Order: sequence, then C-alpha cells, then structure tokens
Amino acid sequence: MKCGSHCNTLYLCEVSGVNVTSQTQVVRGTVGKEALLSVSYSSSSLDKPVIKWQLKRDNEKPITVVQSIGTDIIGNLRPEYRNRILVFENGSLLLHNLQLSDEGAYEVEISITDDTFTGERYIGLTVDVPVSKPYIQMMASSVLEYSEHFNLHCSHDNGTKPVYGWLKGGKVLTNDTRLQLSHDQKVLTISRVVMSDDDIYACTVENLISSMKSMPVKLTVYRRSSLYIILSTGGIFLLITLVTVCLTCWRNINTKINIQCFAVDVVPKPTTLGRRSPMPLYVLNEDVSHSFIEEKQNQYRFC
Repeated sequence: MKCGSHCNTLYLCEVSGVNVTSQTQVVRGTVGKEALLSVSYSSSSLDKPVIKWQLKRDNEKPITVVQSIGTDIIGNLRPEYRNRILVFENGSLLLHNLQLSDEGAYEVEISITDDTFTGERYIGLTVDVPVSKPYIQMMASSVLEYSEHFNLHCSHDNGTKPVYGWLKGGKVLTNDTRLQLSHDQKVLTISRVVMSDDDIYACTVENLISSMKSMPVKLTVYRRSSLYIILSTGGIFLLITLVTVCLTCWRNINTKINIQCFAVDVVPKPTTLGRRSPMPLYVLNEDVSHSFIEEKQNQYRFC
C-alpha cells in the first residue's frame, strides 16, 4: 500500500502490486524437447522485477528452479537445471531437454521493490514419452462357438502413462456382460463366444501427447454344430470304409481257404473187399501224408 506520510483514516490509500497472468494452466511436454511456461505481469513500477520459479510436488519440499532480477540469473543453478534454463523479461520460463523429473506444478512469484504485493501464478507441467504402436496377442485366430474366457491382450513397447481402448468392427468397445475389459483395459475377455464375435478387432493406446492404433486382427468363430456334423460324417465314413475293407478281406480269406480245402487229390479206387459186387470207395492218394492231413484240418477249423 502506497500512502503518504499524512495519510489518515479520512483518506483512501492507493493499493499497488504486481498482477501476473497466464494464458494456460497446463503445459504438455515431451521428453528431450522444450517447454515454455508462459506468463506476463503488469506493475505501476518501472523497476526490474525479481522473478522466482519453484517446482512443487505433493508431500515434497519445494525446489527452487531459478531466481533472477529481470533476465539476470541470481546465484548458481542446481546441477539438474544447468544449461537448461532461460528466463524472459515478462517472467516466462523456458526449459530445454525435458526430463521426466521436470513434471510437476510450477509457481512463479514476481515482485518489484516499490510494490507492496507480490504477484503469483501456477502452471502445471506434464512430461511424457510418446507411445509406440500397440499390437494384439491372442490364444488363437479361431475359436469354437460357446467357448469360454477367450482373451485378447493389447501391448506396447514405449510410452508413459498409457491409456488403452478396444475397437470391434471399427466401433469403440465398452464393458458388458460378455465382453469384459480389465481394470487397465489391456485385456479384452470374451466370457462366452457367440457367432457375432466373429469380427475384426483393434486396440488403441494413447497418452497426453500421442496416440496409436494397432493392426487389425480377425477372429474367426466356428459353429459347434458344424464341427459335430463334420466329426459324425467323418466317423460314419470311416466306419463304412472299415466294414468294406473287412468284408473284402473276409471274402478273400474264405476264397483262399475254400480253394485250399478242395485242393486235396481225391480219386475213386474200386475194391471188392471180398464182396461179389464191387462198391467203389473214395480214398486219398497214397502220397498225402498224415502231417498234411493235420495241417488241412487246422485250416478247416479256421474256415
């Protein structure tokens, strides 16, 4: 408050201070690049301002980033800020080669000797690594209808603070009774597969500074009844084939056995055996041995 020496309660005194303004409340930064924390101030004084920037994080002691009179830096900078800091006449701060540790809330205080009140302003700074292209991993590219708990996994290699999402047929997926997303939305679970799940799927990943979409993948769903028809038809065909082969083999075996059964040389030899009227008897040739007969008998048993 600027008041003359004769100011009393009957007179109003002029209030003087620094007014700090900013066009933005949050700056999105990228690792390795630069970020401008832009502010401006107004004052009735023509003196150079004293500018102080601090980094504040929850449950941590504030860190003094830089102090300056105008653009002239006072004292020595902390090691992590050397050759990375630039202060402008309007009080703005430029940070080069951003690091993840630069993230936080920045407070600027601007004061001038003749002014009673110090101007303050907060600007938030986020620092991130851009996300890389995600990809989908799943147990198989095809699944049987009515299968349970079929999972699709979305992954990416680089990027900070990722947020995942899913698309089915080009439309955004949300949680429902069958299509369930994990807490971080990295995993899509189909609790019970139906034919309508036969579709094209893709996943997305994004953060505050970038977004990427995976290559689409096709999930094919086969009807369970169709598989049963195929299996049953195949089983019947196999059974018919086996029966046909067995019958053919059986005929061949019987034919061979029958041929062998009638291969014995049998000739009639007349003999009277002491009778007047000879009665022909069928006897085997004398060259048929006893062992041969036993062998044939064994074959007859098989027939």
